Amino acid sequence: MNLNELLNGVNCRCGKHHACPIENVFIGKGAVSHLSDLCAEYDKILLVADKNTYAAAGASVVKALPGKQLSLVTFHGDTLVPNEKAIHEVCEHINGVSLILAIGSGVIQDLCKYVSHFQKIPYIVVATAPSMDGYASDGAAMILKGMKETVPATLPKAIVGDTDILVNAPMDMIQAGYGDIIGKYSALNDWRLAHIVTGEYFCDYIYDTTYEMIERVKGVASRLLERDTDSVQILMESLICVGIMMSFATSSRPASGSEHHLSHFFEIVGLAKNEPYLSHGTDVAYSTYVTSKIREALLKSDKPQMLHRPDRDVYTEKMKSIYGKEVGEGCIALQSKSGLYDSDRLTAYRESWDKIRSVLADMPSAEEIEEILSAIGLDIHKFYDLYGHKKINDAILYAKDLKNRYTVLWLNYDLLEN
Repeated sequence: MNLNELLNGVNCRCGKHHACPIENVFIGKGAVSHLSDLCAEYDKILLVADKNTYAAAGASVVKALPGKQLSLVTFHGDTLVPNEKAIHEVCEHINGVSLILAIGSGVIQDLCKYVSHFQKIPYIVVATAPSMDGYASDGAAMILKGMKETVPATLPKAIVGDTDILVNAPMDMIQAGYGDIIGKYSALNDWRLAHIVTGEYFCDYIYDTTYEMIERVKGVASRLLERDTDSVQILMESLICVGIMMSFATSSRPASGSEHHLSHFFEIVGLAKNEPYLSHGTDVAYSTYVTSKIREALLKSDKPQMLHRPDRDVYTEKMKSIYGKEVGEGCIALQSKSGLYDSDRLTAYRESWDKIRSVLADMPSAEEIEEILSAIGLDIHKFYDLYGHKKINDAILYAKDLKNRYTVLWLNYDLLEN
């Protein structure tokens, strides 16, 4: 797969020129050796890693950068949260630095992406796991004031994914990357739904390319469990390709929908209440099963005659009890600004109900999703055992409030009592 050719951009039939200003992507055996050329113009480089990612790739990175002034920020805790504290820790070491070099995957690269953007210092990422699709996206998934936010941020100058490193990533991170890709079934379905209901921009090229990545990765599940190098490369390339599609769309819409909102719910509530939660990609995978169940239930509904609208005060008090006062009030402010609660979507539903049903039906069933996840060792029963039906049902109702994006969760809410 020629990702560098894709970076050149596309004059699309949707009428837009899609572009992604990443300069280079190197995925393959020995890819870390490209760092010498990529960093040639930078003298003082800040390496950012956690204890595990530095153990995985730190020595290889340092070896590839002889003669450079290297400083290092290493996070040593068991769980790194991309919050104000972590931002401050990186920024304490930023003076005089000409390049940030992120060694890691999700949280590390989000943190470096965020700091890079606000400090106006370029960054390069050396991936240590094929665990998520954010390497090539221009949004940083941060937790600020206790709330999960995707903040506009800087794209990396380059992405380096050395398969000698990636193939040895923890298996749960490989499973998470696979799960993040499978989640695009739900995200893409939500995008089509939003296009019908709200008139949101939609691009067939971005949709088709992202869908192709799902099918590509789904076919190598068993070989990923065997740590087959070619299959790990396929997964990593597909994750980066999806990130490029997000840049093409100028939003995370092709890759993030209701399944991501559910995942964010479990993470935010877990952090707020000190409750266990799964890794992002794994939660996305299981949440895709949940959103498929929602779609199946909605397909049994008749054309709506009215919208479900509970007492607003009761609803918002329940929201604050679930998220905590600060995050709950942040959700209320976000939705007040988005206007999604105030929008009367009944006309759109009634006029387009056949199209809506067609889109809802055009996604793998929950049973098929369960089989797809089982192929890489993800057992849906573990998800239900961890969270329980009550928490999952709360997520179905309240996860939509974390984002200002129309998804099947809003359709479910609107028709809840019909």
